[in-house]
Amino acid sequence: MHVFYPCVSTMFLLWLFVSIMSVFCHYSGYGLLNAYSPGDIIIGGLFPIHLQTNRTTTPGPLSCSEYDLRVFLRSQVMIYAIREINQRAGVLPNFTIGYDIYDTCGDVNFAIRATLQMLKNHQKCLVPNTFQSALPEPQTKAVIGERYSEVSIAVARVFALSSVAQISYSSTSEQLSSKLKFPSFLRTVPSDLYQTKAIAELVKLFNWKTVVIVGSDDEYGKYGSDSIADKIRKSKDICIEFTEILPDNFSTNNSQTSQRLAELVGKINASSAEAVIVFTKEANVVIIMEAAIKHKLNRTWIASDAWSTSENITAMPRIEMAGEVFGFISKRNEVPGFKDYVISMFNGTTNAILQNHLTQYPLCSNRSEENRGSNCSLTKQCLDPSCLASYIDQDESYYIYLAVQVIVEGLRSLLKCHNHLCERSTPFTALELLMEIKKVNFTVNTTRIFFDANGDPSIGYDILRWNMTESSTHIETIGHYWPDGKFKVPDDVVRSMHNVTVTAYNCSKTCKPGQELKKQSKLCCNVCVPCAEGEFSPGDGVECKPCSSRNYSSPERDICLEKTVDFLKWSDPFIIFLSVLGVIGIIVSIVFAILFAIHRSTPVVKAVGGYLCFLELLSLLLCFCLTFSFVGEPTKDSCKVGLPLFGIAFSLCISCILANLLQIFVGFSFDLKLGSWMKKLNQPLAVVTIVSGIQLALCVPWLYFYPPFPDNEAISSNIVLMQCNKGSPGFFIAMLGYNTFLALICFLFAFKGQTLPDLYKNASLITISMLLFLIVWIFFIPIYISLAGKYKSAIESSAILISSYSILGCHLAPKCYIMVFRKEINNENAITLYIRKHYEQRDMAVVKS
Repeated sequence: MHVFYPCVSTMFLLWLFVSIMSVFCHYSGYGLLNAYSPGDIIIGGLFPIHLQTNRTTTPGPLSCSEYDLRVFLRSQVMIYAIREINQRAGVLPNFTIGYDIYDTCGDVNFAIRATLQMLKNHQKCLVPNTFQSALPEPQTKAVIGERYSEVSIAVARVFALSSVAQISYSSTSEQLSSKLKFPSFLRTVPSDLYQTKAIAELVKLFNWKTVVIVGSDDEYGKYGSDSIADKIRKSKDICIEFTEILPDNFSTNNSQTSQRLAELVGKINASSAEAVIVFTKEANVVIIMEAAIKHKLNRTWIASDAWSTSENITAMPRIEMAGEVFGFISKRNEVPGFKDYVISMFNGTTNAILQNHLTQYPLCSNRSEENRGSNCSLTKQCLDPSCLASYIDQDESYYIYLAVQVIVEGLRSLLKCHNHLCERSTPFTALELLMEIKKVNFTVNTTRIFFDANGDPSIGYDILRWNMTESSTHIETIGHYWPDGKFKVPDDVVRSMHNVTVTAYNCSKTCKPGQELKKQSKLCCNVCVPCAEGEFSPGDGVECKPCSSRNYSSPERDICLEKTVDFLKWSDPFIIFLSVLGVIGIIVSIVFAILFAIHRSTPVVKAVGGYLCFLELLSLLLCFCLTFSFVGEPTKDSCKVGLPLFGIAFSLCISCILANLLQIFVGFSFDLKLGSWMKKLNQPLAVVTIVSGIQLALCVPWLYFYPPFPDNEAISSNIVLMQCNKGSPGFFIAMLGYNTFLALICFLFAFKGQTLPDLYKNASLITISMLLFLIVWIFFIPIYISLAGKYKSAIESSAILISSYSILGCHLAPKCYIMVFRKEINNENAITLYIRKHYEQRDMAVVKS
């Protein structure tokens, strides 16, 4: 025969089984409940008709307990399905199917013993006397079972040695999908991979934010709970408060179980979990639910397929005290004709498992019998056939029925059966049948059945909800889930879950507008926290987000409101005052220009530089006009023309004054060497061009690369100030520093020139005007830095006005006064006389030109 494992692994396993069977072949201890029927082809069956054993940590004889009526009926489903196949003409012509069914009691050791029994080949022991490298071909060609994943994992490794197809009707562990480990394992029930995905999707769909996971230390519970946890953690808005893994002996009544149960109930009761996911076998859940009823936990439970349809749990008194239950079960259906078969008292058939059942629980054939079990309870002396039929389930029973149909379909393909004839009559191996079963693709009733590469079927899940009342509990199907990820749940059910804003466990799910959900001291439970000033949240616990710089949050923090835009308005009293000063400065500058033009040939005009005074007045006129650029809402143009153009204009003004001072020094210089050097510098146009050109070279790059621009600054929560940003503080400081440097040079020249014979006091007046300029801008800097608000621009405008008025009033106004009111000194004779007196007082000779 073919062997799936490498030679070394095979030899090791064979040695292991030789050791095991050396015990089994000579041990005449306890037996297994077994039903056998001969046939040309034998199908094995593994069913935990008894749910528990008396196994303890102390070695000794084992016995089974906790008889399960539903699992008994499931074993009869297999027998019924095989009987129907044998009676149906043309399905397997000239072939009969037999069965070899064992009660495993849900115990791995019992299951392995049953497995070894099925794999024997008409011999006393599994391993023949002559040890060979391969096992003999087994009599059993396929096996249906086991129920529990832990047991299936154990026996699947044994069946793989002989390539016997094992088709489970209930084992859902993801581990069994590994074909490298379990090459001959298939199942008619979906893998937990899809069930755990479905549970995680349901948690997300119902808007549950915090959950608890309860599993068990076995292949089904441990891997299932781990898989759910991994999938839920991928959703960042769902929190697992804690995961509890129950010990494998939890269902046994001992002190350790009581202690763990008390701890679990206490943790669930203290948690903020909105749902408790219980992924373990039914026997464990019975204990948990009894405690939940006792302590009135009133939680929302999510049931795995192991207990979602358990009548042992739904029939518990006051089960509604435990809370609401949602669950998942593989797609269900009735086994056609089986209910009538049971009601007819099994239609006259018999088998060892049925006889054992009837010995312990006889059927009540007479309905008027006083001791008849009217409430369908096994505690009565007998059980009515119609009551017995009420224990038939529509999930595992149907998957057992499907498993039989799958094996038969594989046999028909292998034996080439059609038209009431099978072409092949030669013996076949279990491996050949396994290969054919893997390829089946057909429809049973309305169920399409085929296997993927992992041996998993294409069957989805029904989503269940327990409708619990004080009198009874009904299980309703509220939705569906398919392996491809499709989810179908009624909108009204989803809406009812989403409309829950705060759970019964004081854990906020949504918040009022202006609040957000945040984690606080508890591990998972979020609380509503008000948004900070300048932030908003529309509601439903959405994270607070900051408002833009032009907006502020409402008092409720639910929306952002437009901030009040503030700037220097024309109606401001201080601005009106400054504007009046600016207009007066413009008028005075124009008047002075007219006067200077009328008297342009007089000595007083020549004393201030001649034509240079017109450039000086033009620059002052421009400075007065620029003061208006600081008023009103800033624009790109108004910001650009403000300070940069002031710097250029004022440097032009000072350069004219500097050129005028050089003229005065040259005129009164009697040092031949110094006079020669001064005469070279006495080029007014060149001086003005160079001095103002340097400032121009500073301001043009400023305007081109880092121009001032309109900017807003939040000065309070609901007011934003519009003002001009300097663009580049470095260029601003350089511009202002250069003008200050020029003013300082003029001040020094003028101060030194006060000793010269100056009839019109030009040097003295320039000294005063430059001193005023320096004082203004020295005080301006700290005031400007410390001041906040819209009046910063007003301070800039004030500084420009004072600087312009200092020159206009101190330097030029006295000249206009002489031209209008002191005409007698505005001639050359008066100047000559003044100079002679000046030098005579100092005993210096004067040479008349």
